[in-house]
Order: sequence, then C-alpha cells, then structure tokens
Amino acid sequence: MRKASMQGMARMGAALLTTIFSVASSAAERPNIVFIFSDDHAVRAVSAYGDSLVETPNIDRIAAGGMRFDRAYVGNAICGPSRATLLTGLHSHANGFYSNEWSGPFDGEQQTLSSLLQTAGYQTAVIGKWHLYSDPVGFDHWEVIDNVMEQGTYYNPSFRSPAGIEEATGYVADLVTDKSIAWLKAAQREGSPFFLLYNHKTPHRDWMPGPEELRNWDEDARFEEPETLLRNLDGQTRARREARMRIEDYMTDGDVKLSKTFNLTPEQEALWEQAFAEGNRQYEDADLSADEALRWKYQRYIKTYAASVQSMDRQIGRLLDYLESNGLMDNTIVLYSSDQGFFLGENGWFDKRWMDEVSSQVPLLVQWQGHIPPGTASDALVQNIDFAPTLLAAASVKPDKPMHGVSLLPLFEDDPKPWQRDLYYHFYENPGFHGVARHYGVRTERYKLVYYYQNDEWELFDLVTDPDDQVNLYGKPDYDDVTGDLKQRLAKLREQYQVPESDPEVPWYHGPFIRGVEQLMKWL
Repeated sequence: MRKASMQGMARMGAALLTTIFSVASSAAERPNIVFIFSDDHAVRAVSAYGDSLVETPNIDRIAAGGMRFDRAYVGNAICGPSRATLLTGLHSHANGFYSNEWSGPFDGEQQTLSSLLQTAGYQTAVIGKWHLYSDPVGFDHWEVIDNVMEQGTYYNPSFRSPAGIEEATGYVADLVTDKSIAWLKAAQREGSPFFLLYNHKTPHRDWMPGPEELRNWDEDARFEEPETLLRNLDGQTRARREARMRIEDYMTDGDVKLSKTFNLTPEQEALWEQAFAEGNRQYEDADLSADEALRWKYQRYIKTYAASVQSMDRQIGRLLDYLESNGLMDNTIVLYSSDQGFFLGENGWFDKRWMDEVSSQVPLLVQWQGHIPPGTASDALVQNIDFAPTLLAAASVKPDKPMHGVSLLPLFEDDPKPWQRDLYYHFYENPGFHGVARHYGVRTERYKLVYYYQNDEWELFDLVTDPDDQVNLYGKPDYDDVTGDLKQRLAKLREQYQVPESDPEVPWYHGPFIRGVEQLMKWL
C-alpha cells in the first residue's frame, strides 16, 4: 500500500510539474496586444488603402507588416456604441449602449475583453478617449480624456484616472502617446503579457491640427472635391432629405476655424493665428455665391481633417518605434482601426451614423509577426463584433459567455477557407443631433438592404455597380427576388442576434436638451 501510494504521489507530482511548466510556457508565448483606436477615421484617409487624401506612413507600417482588411465594418456607426462593441463583442442591443446622447453609463461589470484578459494574467490599460460615461473596468491602469460628453479638447485636455483629474498642457495625440509609452515601459519591466488600448481622439470634430501642421499650414493647398459634393437629394428617401448633415448648412464657424478656439496657451494661439488668420480675412472680404462658400468650407474642413490625421500618424509612429526598439514586436499583435468611418464631403455631408459605406466601413490593419504574412490583404466581410473574439483567441482565452462576433484567426492562414457571412447594422440615435432616422439593415457580398423603420422607407444598393450608395434600387423592376432574399437574410440575422422588436425608450430630458443645443448652434 505504501509503495503504491508513493508511486501514485510521484505520478501526481510529475503531472503537476508538467502542468506548471506547460502553463508557464503558454503564458510566455501569449502575445502582447496593442490596439490603436482612432475616432472618425475614414478609409479614404488611410494611404495603405490607396487613392488617399492624406499620407499616413506610420499607420501604413502596420499594413506592410501584416494584413489589410478591405471590407471591415461597424454595426452602429457612432462613437460610444462602437467602443462598447469593441469591449464586449456584442451588438448594441446586447451590451446595452445604444447611443452617445442617451445611453450610459456603460455597464463594465458585463463580460468584456479587458476583464477576460486581466483575469487570464494580462496587464491591462486604456489611455485616451473613453466616451462611455463610466470608469473603465477590467483595466489595471486607466487615464481617459475628461470633458463635456467625454470628447475632451485637442489642446490642453484634462485626463481622469483613479487619482483624480489632471489638467495637461499640450496636444492631445502627443499626450496620449506620452502616457502610453510610459505605461509600456512599466509593463515591460513587469514581464507578464500586456494589453494596451491606445485610444486617440483624432480626427474627431472639430479637426484641430497639431503644432507642426499649424507651422506648415498651406492655405492655398486644394484637395479634389468628391463628385457628389453638390448632390441634390430631392427624390431620395425622407431620411436622407431631412438629415442635418450638410456642410453648407450645419458646419459652424468653429468647425472651419472662422472663429477663435478656446483653451489655448499664448504660444498655441499664436500658431493658430499664423495658420488661419489670413485665410479667414480673405473669406470674409470675398463676395461668394452659395456654391463658392460651400467649396471654401469644404476645403477648410478637409484640410484640417487631413492635417489632424497627420498629427496622429506621427504619434503612432513614436509608439511603433518604441515597440520595435525594445524588441517587443516579435510577440505583439498591433491592430489599427477606428470607431467608424466618416463623410468627407460625399453627398455634401460630414459626420457618420449611416449604414453607407463611407460611414460604416473602417480601416482594419493587423500585424503579428510569425502569424500573419506581411503585406497581405483580405476581402472577407468582417465587423467590429469580431475584435474581442479574435484577440481572446490569440491569447488562448475563452469567453465565459458567447459573443456575437467570430475569431478572425482563420483568415491569417496561408490558404484560408472560404468565408461566407452577412453583416447586421442598427443605428438607434434619433432623436439625435444630426437627425438621422433610426435604421437597420443587412450587408451581403454584393447587396445592402436598409430599413428606416421610423419612416417605413427602404433602400437597396448594388455595391458592385454602385459602391458609393448612390442609386436606390428598392422597388425597381427586376429586383423583387433580390429584395425578397435580402429581407429573409435580415430577418434571420435579427433572430440570430435576438434583436428586440422595440427600441429602448429615450429619457424624457433628451428631446428638450437636443432642441436647446440645436438652437444654440443656430445662434453660433
């Protein structure tokens, strides 16, 4: 008996030792994760995608070292809901964060990417924009932008952390990067794998370039106008006609830098005046027609947008340089994406919210040395619900509850299997500042069907012949079969994701608040 017991104990000890070494080996091999997340960055403003209005050499480094996804989308093109989806792998109705204007605070106690990684032994941090009206949960370290509506300011922003409020001096992209590199240094000393959510405010409205771009500002530079800048929306759906998106009507003087910004130091204000004062004088002295004024506003808008992208790109380069110079790229997943796309003058519009390609499509670039062949591209239909499942799978962490998304790891293989999938979209924020009607829809390999259920209106687009969502085919001859098939696919997705038939109620104070803000914007 004694001999048998000793042998059994020896076997148990050997098994335990094997398990310990196996876990230690697995932990050592688990990848670090750096998720670079920007705000309102349209695919058309990332040069890795070609035909770009601005060069982004540092973001492009990620594409060159890994994979570019050519058909990546979000399920609700608005800041807070997109961030909630990143964390949960769930569509808005399932994670409870529907809207920037009347959701919140985000329920951080639900299953999240950060909490799962933290429990699995990862060091976790979020630095920069948060926009979920809550204190981050599942992060060992957090420093998030703190201001009205959690948007923060481009210059001299304040940051909120467990230690309180810090009033910082400088440009927001520089400050977020400084803080992120400082945390990476501490995480590297700790030794265990890390997850950094490196969140930029840029290039969100009101598109304020950094100091270097202000010093090099060229007022005479001109960007090519989109073909639809002067588009007349008569005859389109009521949803499109009534949306408050037009550059001509809804951009403020602050947006196009005709009025002075606030919160600047004297040195920053001098740079601001140096860049914009002369151009403003020329505009105010000119006798412009309505179309000429629109074109001037477009140029000022698009140039400041592009310049702010350049300011951010430079800082992303600093962070990539740190990872490379410290030998961290060998075992670090670097992912770049945005919370949604953005209208850059298409339809004469700015902003997001729509299921249109320019609004719901996002850049998605992923680098992981030894796992993703460099310089590759994928045309698979993917969505932001996939971010969390993908990173968890890479870290060998299983979620406790199912997520709506799927892991993208199979797409990194040399010969990936065929990828068949339909995407669901749902925008809820109406009443809302830009008056975009609530809508949901399905996006397939070729078609997009959208239902504006507040207006009982439909749109159907053939994305092969009409990639810019210009020609509504709904109700047209020869499209009955296509429409019927898409409606079945849409119903199937709503059943699959268990989408409620009724939307959440808008708080009673929301309507008066929005009307008051709209009136204020008219006065400005």
